[in-house]
Amino acid sequence: EAYFARLIGLPFIAVMPNTTSREKVARIEFYGGRCHMIEGADVSAASRALATEIGGHFMDQFTYAERATDWRGNNNIAESIFEQLKLEPHPCPSWIVVSAGTGGTAATIGRYIRYQPTRNACTRLAVVDPEHSVFFDAYKDRKRCHRLPHGSRIEGIGRPIVEPSFLPDTIDRMIKVPDTLSLAAMRALEGLLGRKVGGSTGTNFIGALQVMGEMKAKGETGAVVTLICDGGERYLDTYYDDAWV
Repeated sequence: EAYFARLIGLPFIAVMPNTTSREKVARIEFYGGRCHMIEGADVSAASRALATEIGGHFMDQFTYAERATDWRGNNNIAESIFEQLKLEPHPCPSWIVVSAGTGGTAATIGRYIRYQPTRNACTRLAVVDPEHSVFFDAYKDRKRCHRLPHGSRIEGIGRPIVEPSFLPDTIDRMIKVPDTLSLAAMRALEGLLGRKVGGSTGTNFIGALQVMGEMKAKGETGAVVTLICDGGERYLDTYYDDAWV
């Protein structure tokens, strides 16, 4: 967003918790953006207040994430997953495992599966949730009133409030993942992949391992898909720093 705002000559301000990694802040500032750091995790309320104060426009990704892409079309992440699996031994995966930040990715995949009868017959969606996030509880009781005083320590996923784009009815199950497992999996993946990944990818991997373990115990075979969310280079001074951990 900072890059494109600079292209059209508009100032860009990113409102983010003061726990955000320094590398993310530096990347935004590199492209001409300004970072407005806040205490706590209610970035939406802080963004609205700041936009009103300076006469700006709040780009509300938490509300519009679930409708930003056409989940029925052929240009979304769900369609890309099935396209990439087309020539695999199990082209229709048993499970897709993702995490939720805005909820938009899960909503797109869940809707796509339900919209396609052949996909709905064989594929289910599992969403993993880190500590200090309300999505798991909101899924269990279908209540949107849950609230926590602080946000997730796994950057990019988990929220202290139930965001508008989180749609429980598109999800088949949720898995709560401890932060220690997320970070351990993140580091283990570096050895497997030969590249650093972020903590949210570790959360996804733990969920995928749990699903695969359950399938194996039942004697089931099939494919399990998950996503690499972001690179780990942004977290060298946090998740990859033993002293910080």
